[in-house]
Amino acid sequence: SYCAIIFASVKMVRFSFALVSVFVAASASVSAFAPSSFSSTRQTLALRMSIDTGAKEPVKVGVIGCGRIGIVHLGAINKAPGVRPIVVSNPTVSKAENAAKTFGVPKFTSDAMEVIEDPEVDAVWICSPSQFHADQIKACAANGKHVFCEKPIATDLAETVEAINACNEAGVKLMIGLQRRFDPNFLRVKKAIEDKEVGDPIIIKTCSRDPSPPPYEYVKGGGGIFNDMAVHDLDMTRFLAGEDPMEILAVGSCHIDKSIEDLPGSEAFDTATCIVRYPGGVNAMVDVCRQSSYGYDQRAEVLGSKGMIATDNVYPNTAKIYRNDFTGNADMPFDFFLSRYFEAYVTETEAFCESLVNDSEVPCTGVDGLVALVMSIAADKSAAENRWVKFSEVIEQVYCSSPTECSLLANSDMFPDGFKPASGIAEIGNIVVPDVDQKKEKGEKGSFMDKVMKGIWS
Repeated sequence: SYCAIIFASVKMVRFSFALVSVFVAASASVSAFAPSSFSSTRQTLALRMSIDTGAKEPVKVGVIGCGRIGIVHLGAINKAPGVRPIVVSNPTVSKAENAAKTFGVPKFTSDAMEVIEDPEVDAVWICSPSQFHADQIKACAANGKHVFCEKPIATDLAETVEAINACNEAGVKLMIGLQRRFDPNFLRVKKAIEDKEVGDPIIIKTCSRDPSPPPYEYVKGGGGIFNDMAVHDLDMTRFLAGEDPMEILAVGSCHIDKSIEDLPGSEAFDTATCIVRYPGGVNAMVDVCRQSSYGYDQRAEVLGSKGMIATDNVYPNTAKIYRNDFTGNADMPFDFFLSRYFEAYVTETEAFCESLVNDSEVPCTGVDGLVALVMSIAADKSAAENRWVKFSEVIEQVYCSSPTECSLLANSDMFPDGFKPASGIAEIGNIVVPDVDQKKEKGEKGSFMDKVMKGIWS
């Protein structure tokens, strides 16, 4: 075909503007992307069946990163039915060795690639520092491994899309760790909305306030308060609303740690507030602060047309003190995120294990992680420019010459002024390949080339 001829001559080469112009002028039936070279050869990892007993063999997993989060996930994996950890890694190999001994894991290493390339491993948990996530996800996809990755997929939007598409093209499952979605308190609020216990949602509120501010070194280079803190709350508003957001207004300030005021952008904020608009006139309000004098403050509230539901903080116990000068909880709320969300971390790990064992749908997808990043970037932009920002303004900056070759138009001199792929959150599928569960559900076997020209260019 005309498209195939073009791609045969430019395989593995960056598109020129002239070639892009050809695609813009082409008919809607012409594909904008070359077929993936490995999508046809890498099939979804099917769980093997024992010939003798008919029982499923255990899913063998590896864990990259044996820090605090890695240990929590490893402990949950060790208890989940049908799943067995067989190798762990950490750059400080003594940590990997200690984790292996603690949880009875037969192999340990200092090299993450040894986990990814281990022929016995079916799935990999990525619990390494954020800057390694995208490359490790892509390596897992290239080696046919299912992936659980702590958020973020990447701090760069284009690289996030590339990593998601690498998994989706390879036919492997990708789950992102947004653990609050698995917290029983927030899940109860979600159930109340779905069951119409409080009627139709009108206002959604969340707050996140840490017990004490992080060190200056943590804040510096961390991407700012919207990226490293508010992103969880922004994702929670979308989870509760059950809709894709439209636009956001965000403001920030510094009240607690004046030493960070010299940092750029939202890194100089220790306090921030966001308003997110959803379809149907639903508004969500988020407030975050890096210090709370009374412990870890994590609450949600939904006002509906027939009532309201709200969560309280989580305490180490239910004991209360009653005196003539005080009535209340005997102890403060949990003061550390691992204590507060330990059950949620375990539950999300078990959920992915169940998805692997039963080949069922992943409950928190790569797109969920992508949209959370889009929301945090838009919040940052809103605070910097002091205006409402539509989420489409962020998404339309991503241009993909192939599913796994993406860039930001703002960083490219390839396009003339005004040339942008048009896309909003609702049309994010135009730049993301359908994942393995979507393909299975819809019986879809083609790539996303066929649908791209139908809606991505304006």
